Amino acid sequence: MATGTLPALSIGPIALDTPVVLAPMAGITNTAFRRLCREYGAGLYVSEMITTRALVERTPETMRLISHHPSESLRSVQLYGVDPKTVEQAVAILVDEDRADHIDLNFGCPVPKVTRRGGGSALPWKRELFAAIVQRAVQRAGDIPVTVKMRKGIDDEHLTYLDAGRIAEDAGVAAVALHGRTAAQHYSGQADWDAIAALKQHVTSVPVLGNGDIWQAEDALRMLEQTGADGVVVGRGCLGRPWLFGDLAAAFSGSDERHRPNLGQVADAFRRHAELLVEFFNEQDRACRDIRKHVAWYFKGYPIGGDARRALAAVSSLAELDELLGALDRESPYNAEGVEGQRGRAGSPRKPALPDGWLESPELSPAQREALIEDESDTRGG
Repeated sequence: MATGTLPALSIGPIALDTPVVLAPMAGITNTAFRRLCREYGAGLYVSEMITTRALVERTPETMRLISHHPSESLRSVQLYGVDPKTVEQAVAILVDEDRADHIDLNFGCPVPKVTRRGGGSALPWKRELFAAIVQRAVQRAGDIPVTVKMRKGIDDEHLTYLDAGRIAEDAGVAAVALHGRTAAQHYSGQADWDAIAALKQHVTSVPVLGNGDIWQAEDALRMLEQTGADGVVVGRGCLGRPWLFGDLAAAFSGSDERHRPNLGQVADAFRRHAELLVEFFNEQDRACRDIRKHVAWYFKGYPIGGDARRALAAVSSLAELDELLGALDRESPYNAEGVEGQRGRAGSPRKPALPDGWLESPELSPAQREALIEDESDTRGG
């Protein structure tokens, strides 16, 4: 596939010159990180996963998480839910109160606290439930495009992505995104891009987006060439590297220009991220606690020493952060071997946590249906 010849990605009425979507990541893709990524590149930047029950109950934290900065001209919110009625009510809030321009439904989360409720990557196994959630969300959203993000299935013996893709297409979604791993894989092993290609052949009337193992812009180009997908969804590859979106924009426009920041430029981006977090939380202490988890990602491959890393990972104020960053050797060059490649914890394959008897049938039993509704009343998850 030649670069510079790709058409714009259309997700319903939304046209993206760069066919790139920022994957929702819990605790990461808040408005501060989305704004930072947008400063470097282009695409669609999706919120953290929002629990539908918490949105319907309007918990203060959830209402803050769905907020967008005025600079976010495309407001994208991802919803997680297991009850069609509650999902529909959550969509109604976003649409009727003009809180989103795009809604994504999460059917890909492999985290035990989600899958043990029958949510995330466990849910498409129950085809009727999956169809009901997607259908009611699409119908209630009206002109607001709804997309789904999913995994291959629960494990290699319980693959769901082809059936789910067709069900979502028939329900009227604007696009389908596939992470080429099962829930059992979590983030381990290698993403199955062949599955993305198979889904692209199976779902023909709406865009198919590929997700998994996009660490550099060149990976995105290879994915589209190998799979025929219409765009890419980028998750862990941008951790500590918001400029990846600039690289992707360049790659899709046919340019070989890439960001190769020295340590000073990385420090400036880290400082900007912290500043945006202060604005987001409206609280310096909480913002500094949040930025600590990004230290290892930003400074991966740069020679700053263990003491400096530990100090940055315990920073408590912007003044302290400025002092620590000021002591770094700003001229330390980009080290491709140390910086590039996988980011985030891959973990190891694990047996997914599922509701009792979940795999016995793709149909919901009355007891399972009741338990799903009860479980979603717990608004702590997601």
